[in-house]
Amino acid sequence: MNLLTSLGLLSLSFCRIGIVAFGGGYAIVPLLRAEFIIARQWLTLEEFLDIIAIAEMTPGPIAINAATFIGYKVAGVPGAAAATLGLVTPSVLLILIVAALFQYFRSSPLVRAVISGIRPAVIALIFSAVLVLGRQVLVDFKAVFISLAVFLLLITGKLRPLPAIGLSALLGLILY
Repeated sequence: MNLLTSLGLLSLSFCRIGIVAFGGGYAIVPLLRAEFIIARQWLTLEEFLDIIAIAEMTPGPIAINAATFIGYKVAGVPGAAAATLGLVTPSVLLILIVAALFQYFRSSPLVRAVISGIRPAVIALIFSAVLVLGRQVLVDFKAVFISLAVFLLLITGKLRPLPAIGLSALLGLILY
């Protein structure tokens, strides 16, 4: 496959994902997995997990970081640009349209009903990502320990996300 074809497929794939990516970062993890591991076979599961981990640690939205890293893996710097632009284009266009129309429809029962229906679906997508990634990552007691310890510290408010990543890395160094 030549570079131009790869760039077009990357942009189109991420544009399709961007159209349905309600809920942001973690909600698109199952979509990324289906597209780039299962359908296109451009990534192995191990590469995908590494990309998600790096995208989480890198400043910025995980969805955009993941798109950039996947695009780079597939087609270098042009691939990173094509994937990132493909992902954000639908959102930018949708935000511009919604911003222009929101004033007129914000109190509409239909709009409120649609949003109320989308929220549980976002939770389902995030939970699906947890299950898919968890089955691949939580393979031994040490990984389960790190995951549960950091999870408990996060939900109790004793740890913020960035220090949680640092603590996880430190525990990984110690335990592995």
